Amino acid sequence: MASPLKKLISSLLLIFFSTITVSSSEPPCKRYKSIISFGDSIADTGNYLHLSDVNHPPQAAFLPYGVTFFNVPTGRNSDGRLIIDFIAEFLGLPYVPPYFGSQNVSFEQGVNFAVYGATALDRAFLLEKGIVSDFTNVSLSVQLNTFKQILANLCASSSSRDCREMLGDTLILMGEIGGNDYNYPFFEGKSINEIKELTPLIIKAISEAIAGLIDLGGKTFLVPGSFPAGCSTAYLTLFQTSKEEEYDPLTGCLPWLNDFGKYHDEQLKTELKRLRKLYPHVNIIYADYYNSLYRFYQEPTKYGFKNRPLAACCGVGGQYNFTIGKECGYEGVGYCQNPSEYINWDGYHLTEATHQKMAHGILNGPYATPAFNWSCLDSESVDNESSLGS
Repeated sequence: MASPLKKLISSLLLIFFSTITVSSSEPPCKRYKSIISFGDSIADTGNYLHLSDVNHPPQAAFLPYGVTFFNVPTGRNSDGRLIIDFIAEFLGLPYVPPYFGSQNVSFEQGVNFAVYGATALDRAFLLEKGIVSDFTNVSLSVQLNTFKQILANLCASSSSRDCREMLGDTLILMGEIGGNDYNYPFFEGKSINEIKELTPLIIKAISEAIAGLIDLGGKTFLVPGSFPAGCSTAYLTLFQTSKEEEYDPLTGCLPWLNDFGKYHDEQLKTELKRLRKLYPHVNIIYADYYNSLYRFYQEPTKYGFKNRPLAACCGVGGQYNFTIGKECGYEGVGYCQNPSEYINWDGYHLTEATHQKMAHGILNGPYATPAFNWSCLDSESVDNESSLGS
């Protein structure tokens, strides 16, 4: 029979090892000192605007873009703030400035390389596949190479700290990226089977970008998945049909397109799981953009949106207030009185209200895997949570 002392030692050891098991499965709490972003228009805070011909500015250079928050167009493709802006607010960091057009970039400010129209795959490769992407040639690899070229100067001008240490204290937003690799061929009439062939190549490009940044010292990555394209105003207009059975009776979305997004996300999650095993000391967080957004289409009024909210706030014509070639920002195209009641902003992008609620679901759960650990943040930082909505 075991003595009381042995029982006590056994109990203490059990508690000790249980504590180790729990703590090792939970990502460490980090006070991120900067944000670096790569991606497309979902995270672009002004790069495409600065890269554009001054004589032919993009639609986001005109009101009503920016009407809700900034009161002026900033190059963001929304009526106000993006998900990246709400993440910055939550962390108590500045809004991340665009790299292109900025005079002095620094780790303190953060740096954003995301560009409207950008693809995960290089433009030349897509052209070989017969896919034309005329918007920009600043693909993910171009963004990453630009970052590598300025990294030494970025570190030297920002702090006396080691460059790897600075990158380790940074939240790296890897996307959303890859959506345009699908958008271009879909709108060019390519078959879904042709487009599916791109998925493993897109996933590989994202994975290689993450691995390259890990080699430079990156420690935390937020990697978004895809959106439910079947609920997108532009896609609903492009694939509009009189066949009622093609639509989800609850949401009015196109299930076959949403299934395609799920297919991409499953491939991405599998690859991120592989990377986590390969780099066990790096925190690679999957941001479930699909489900974070799809719930609003399922129960719109619960989240403060209009019932059956598939129409664009800013647009004109058709069942969904959207006409290709006569879009938001064009002369004569109006917008809704209350953008916060709408999910879709301009047919392709989302409203500030949608971004805010999505950011809340990612930062505070349950739409991030593994979940963020904010236990070490002070009360002031945690109070930023209230600005995110629910």
